[in-house]
Amino acid sequence: MRFGRRLWVCPTAAAAPPDPDAVIVRLDPGLAFGTGTHPTTALCLQILDSMPLSGVTLIDYGCGSGILGIAALKMGAARVTAVDLDPQALLATRDNAARNGVADGIDVQGVPAQLEPARVVVANILAGPLIELAPILTAACEPGADLLLSGLLKTQAYAVKAAYSSAFDMVQVVGRDEWCCIHARRTV
Repeated sequence: MRFGRRLWVCPTAAAAPPDPDAVIVRLDPGLAFGTGTHPTTALCLQILDSMPLSGVTLIDYGCGSGILGIAALKMGAARVTAVDLDPQALLATRDNAARNGVADGIDVQGVPAQLEPARVVVANILAGPLIELAPILTAACEPGADLLLSGLLKTQAYAVKAAYSSAFDMVQVVGRDEWCCIHARRTV
C-alpha cells in the first residue's frame, strides 16, 4: 500500500514496488494495531510522508505495531520514542523495528514514559484518551512542534481540538470515511 508520495507499507514476503524512490516499511499483520489499512493509520502515514522529517525527533504515543515511528525513521527522522501501555505492542514495535533495520533509532517505552520534548508527536489512539492526555502530549511537543492526533471520528474532532487549542494552532484536519486526523502546531 502506498501512502503519500514515496512511502510504501509492504508485507515481508512481498516484492518491492517498482518506484526507485520508494521508502519501504516491511510489516506483517500481528497482535498489535497498525498495518496501515485502518483510515486513521493511513492518514497519519500520509501526513508524515508530506513532512520534512530529516534529522527530527519524533514521539509515537500509542505506538501499536510501531508503524508510524518506523516509517518516520525510514524517512529520515533521527530518533523515535515509541510508547504504549500494551506489552504486546512494545514487543511488536521492537520486532518490527529490527525487521526494518531501524532498531538503533527507536526507544520503546511503557507507560508512564520518560519523554523529552520532540519536533513531531503522533498519537493515533482514541478521542477520549487523546483528550485526557492533552497535558502530557502538549509537554512532549517542543515549541513549533507538529502534533498529529488521530484515531477519532470526524464527529469527535471538535472536542479533541478544544483540548489542545490553548497551546496549538490548527494546521489542518484531514479525513477518510468517518475518521480524521488533526494536524496542529505548537505555539511558542
